[in-house]
Parts: sequence; C-alpha cells; structure tokens
Amino acid sequence: MNKKLENSLLFIWLTSLVATLGSLYFSEIRSYEPCELCWYQRILMYPILLMTTVAYIQKNARIAVTTAVFSCIGGAISLYHYGIQKLDFLSESAPACGRVPCTGQYINMFGFITIPFLAGVAFILIAITSFYMIKVMKGEKQ
Repeated sequence: MNKKLENSLLFIWLTSLVATLGSLYFSEIRSYEPCELCWYQRILMYPILLMTTVAYIQKNARIAVTTAVFSCIGGAISLYHYGIQKLDFLSESAPACGRVPCTGQYINMFGFITIPFLAGVAFILIAITSFYMIKVMKGEKQ
C-alpha cells in the first residue's frame, strides 16, 4: 500500500474515531438519548471505525469500497435527519421516532450545526476519501 492510500485510510479512521467518540460523548456524558435515526447513523459509523482499524493494521486499502457504501448510506440518513430538523415541510411529516423525536435538536450551534449535521459531515468526508482511494487503486492497476 502506497503512502497516499495509507494516509487516506488513517484519515478515514481518525474521522470515524472522532464521530464515534462524539456520539458517545453526547449520549453517555451529556445524557442525550439518541433518536431512532441517530441509532441508524451509529450502526453505520461504528463499524467503519472497526473495519478501518483492522484494515490499517493489515495495510488493506480495499476496505475503501466498503467504507464508501457505509458512508453513502449513513450520509443519506444524516441528510434526511437534518432535513426533518430544519425544513418545515419535512418536519411536519416526520415519522414518530419512539421516546425521542427525530425533530428534536439537542444542540443548535450558529443556527445550523446539529448532531445529524456533524454526522453528515463525517460521512461525507469518509465517502470522499473512500472514492479517492478507489480512484488511486484503479490508477495503480493500469
């Protein structure tokens, strides 16, 4: 594995680590109970951390295909979740998410930064880096 791929894999690992620790901070330290959509985003983020940990140790850049899939699905969920928090026409038709409403905003920094926004940024960074890695690996095969 070349240095570009190794650094990219390390970046994905670091991004997923920060996102995982951030979600645990909000739920375990700040005692913010996650809604159903938050749980789906966690279900997609936490394995990225585990997969990239193993892939980095094994020097396996092919994990980029898997991280691209996980991050695109997670990013779509984050985008929808952010939309039902911020867009009136979506929030009115938002599904009931159990004990905690998905439209609730535990944080709202600068009027737009919410927890789904933060998760979405992490998923986007991981997706872009994953697609970059796939492109670099294709270039090496030619």
